[in-house]
Formats: sequence, structure tokens, C-alpha cells
Amino acid sequence: MSRKTFLYIRVSTLDQQNGAESQARALLEWCSRNNITEYETFTDQGISGAKESRPALDKMMERVKNLEAEQVIVFAFSRFARSTMHLLKGLQIFKDCKTRFVSITEQIDTESSMGVAMFTILGSLAQLERSMIQERVKAGMRNAKAKGKLIGRVRKRNSALIESLLEAGLSYREIARIAKCSHGSVHAQKKEFLARKAKERQEQLEQMTKEMSERKSENPIATMKAMKVSDDIIQQVQTKIETEARNKVHEVTGGQSYETYD
Repeated sequence: MSRKTFLYIRVSTLDQQNGAESQARALLEWCSRNNITEYETFTDQGISGAKESRPALDKMMERVKNLEAEQVIVFAFSRFARSTMHLLKGLQIFKDCKTRFVSITEQIDTESSMGVAMFTILGSLAQLERSMIQERVKAGMRNAKAKGKLIGRVRKRNSALIESLLEAGLSYREIARIAKCSHGSVHAQKKEFLARKAKERQEQLEQMTKEMSERKSENPIATMKAMKVSDDIIQQVQTKIETEARNKVHEVTGGQSYETYD
């Protein structure tokens, strides 16, 4: 399959008919001077160059990736891309697909020594642009945080309602309908709820164990019952006390087995 010459034209508003005609005339004159008779034109009407995705451009780039284009000709860089990063991204695709890129106004040809130098310079500029954007974003976040503004997405789900419905044993479908949220929001809130509960139980267990140790009560379980501690917490404390006692005996006996008699 023979590869073609692609001509790309873009005008920013629908009423710039003269702009499209002048670009087309310049591109056709270039083809004539270079004895190119077979070409295909891609035109985006009324679309800003700031948009990386455009109907005709997307179609052309897809065919470039399919190795259908020998060369892509534009009237000026600004017709193809407005940002350095977008231009560099396109040039990298052309390079990977062995497609020549020519800008008539700037008189740049990627197959010339000047074109290679330009590619290197643009790469450096794109890296600088990325660094500057990242720094502006970080500075903006620091400024917003200093002013007490919330960083990130605003939570819209009713967390308290969802947790109440979860404790009531309702299904995800029922909770989502009542709380007017997605199943994903219900699941996310459940994970957060369970993690918080587990942390609270662990902190309570550690606190109870500490209090029992400080009081040195002869009957810590009775003390906990008098404090109306839940049965599962009592069971966990009792298990922990028994485990610590066995470990202590094991340490004292040097690991030797022992028997108990009632």
C-alpha cells in the first residue's frame, strides 16, 4: 500500500471561510512545487487549536498511526497545535511512524537538520512547561490550604445516613435508593465505617487492658462486668490476659512444659 501526503487545515470559527481557503491555497501550491499530485485534505472548521481532540485531526492521526501517511503538511504550527506539549506529542507520533512533518510558514521540515534540532528544543521546552505547571498547581494548593479551603473532591454522600442503614442491615440497593447515591458510595462508606470501628475497638481493648494492669485487680473480668463492658470486649481482654500469662510462664520455665492440677 502506497503512503499518501496528508494536508491539515484548521480555522477557529465557522465564518472564517477565507482563512480555510488561504490555507488550502498555500498547501496546494506547496504540493505543486514538490510535484505531489496525490494528497488527502483534513479540515476542522470552527474548532479552537487549544483542543487536542478534533474530528478531522483525530481521523488523520489515526491513519498516521496505521502507517498510511508519508508526510503531513500544515500551513503553520498553530494550525496543528497551540501548546508545546501537544505539538511535541504529535511530532513524536510522526517520528515513530516515520512520517515527515512540514510547516510551510515556519519553513520547518522534520527530515532536515533544522527539524531535528527543533524537535530537541521543543522537548526541552515541553519539560520546562510541565515543571512550571506542576509548580503552579503546588503553589495554588498551598495557598488554598493556607486559606482553609478544602482540597480535593467535595463529598456529597450522606455518611451518617448510610452508616445508620448499614447497621440496620439493609442491602446496598436499598441504601443507595434511600441515600440517593451509587452502590460504590455505599461500599466506600462501609469500608470507612468498618475501619473506624476496628480502630475504636482496638483502642478500647488497649485502654481496658491498661486499666486492668494499673488496678492489679484480683478479678479483672468481674471489674469489667461491673463497668458494663460488652461481652466481646471482655472476651478479648480475657484472652489477652491468659495469653500473656502463658507467655510469662513459658519464659520463667525456659520453654519447658508444665502441668496444672485442680
